[in-house]
Amino acid sequence: MPRRLYLAAYDVAHPRRLKLSLELVKGYATGGQKSAYECWLSEGEKSALLHDMALVLEEGEDSFLLIGLDPRSPVQTLGQAETPADPDLFYIH
Repeated sequence: MPRRLYLAAYDVAHPRRLKLSLELVKGYATGGQKSAYECWLSEGEKSALLHDMALVLEEGEDSFLLIGLDPRSPVQTLGQAETPADPDLFYIH
């Protein structure tokens, strides 16, 4: 099942929902920081992430953005950032 590279970003108002959102997205992430993470997702994983985030977020207060990225495009990083990479194995909890 092929995976595509996505950027997952969220803005969550309530601390409890923020913690749940962070845990959820980090379960799929290969890198990132704060509230923006790179995720290599299959179609099934993408659907599961969107479904689970919809259960966590409060419509009208929170937001979630999942942007498909072209992995052929050059990535520019600054500081301690690492280039996103599709690892051989994924551990999703």
